[in-house]
Formats: sequence, structure tokens, C-alpha cells
Amino acid sequence: MTGSGLSEIDRRAIDACYEQALESFNEGGLPIGSALTRGNEIIAVGHNRRVQQGNPILHGEMDCLQNAGRQISYRDCTLYTSLSPCMMCAGTIVQFKIPRVVIGENRNFGGNEQFLRDHGVDVEIVDDLRCVDLMARFIAENGALWAEDIAD
Repeated sequence: MTGSGLSEIDRRAIDACYEQALESFNEGGLPIGSALTRGNEIIAVGHNRRVQQGNPILHGEMDCLQNAGRQISYRDCTLYTSLSPCMMCAGTIVQFKIPRVVIGENRNFGGNEQFLRDHGVDVEIVDDLRCVDLMARFIAENGALWAEDIAD
């Protein structure tokens, strides 16, 4: 999927992911942002706060879901993320039965797209160059922190 095939809410949510990733980068954290939508509304955003809050599980998707608060169901939601989800975040997506995930980029980290697909999640890759470039810059400038984040 490329940027030209996105719906209006997809564009707004991917923009929000990038803005959240940039905010985290500017705070000294990992540049990974996320947004959760229901219908045509963004109901929550978040970004990776592992460094900022010293919390090892506060990845971008987890922060977004936490910011969304308790939901009766996620079955009518889409989760957007600037970077392909790690196994922890992918497991949470499956656990919450989120039916669709839109990924800003998967060049810098392949994530777990096949795991999600194997569990019935519709996965779309946008290949947003802003997300690609920001993550590549972060990895080049902060290799040790990146390795820590992915437990490498």
C-alpha cells in the first residue's frame, strides 16, 4: 500500500503517528508513534516512552492503547503505527482483537506482520518515507539504544 491509496482517516492517522514519533525523537526517546481510530475519529495517540519514563513496555502502540483508556471492544478499531510492531505489541493487537493495523514503515524493522496475518489481522504497509527516514536517522545516531529496545 502506498500513500496514494489511503483514505482520509488513514492519512490523518499516519500523520499523527509521524508527529508522535517526531515528538518522542525530540524528547530523546525512540521515534515510534501510534494512533487508534474508530470510524473516522482518532480516539488516541501515543509514542514510545521507554526512555522518557524508564518503562520497558511503554512502546508506541502500548502508550496509545493506554491513552485510549478502557474500551469495551476494539473490534471496530484500526491501530496505526509508524514502525512495524514488535512481538509484544503484535500480541496485544491479537489479544484485543484489533482487526486492522496500518504500518508506516517496515524497512528499518520487519516486525511481526506475518504473525498478525496468521491471526486474522488485516495488515497494510504504507511505506511512509518520513517514518523511514526518521527511524533510520535514529538508528544511525543511537545504535545502542535501538539494540536495547529490540532486545538485541
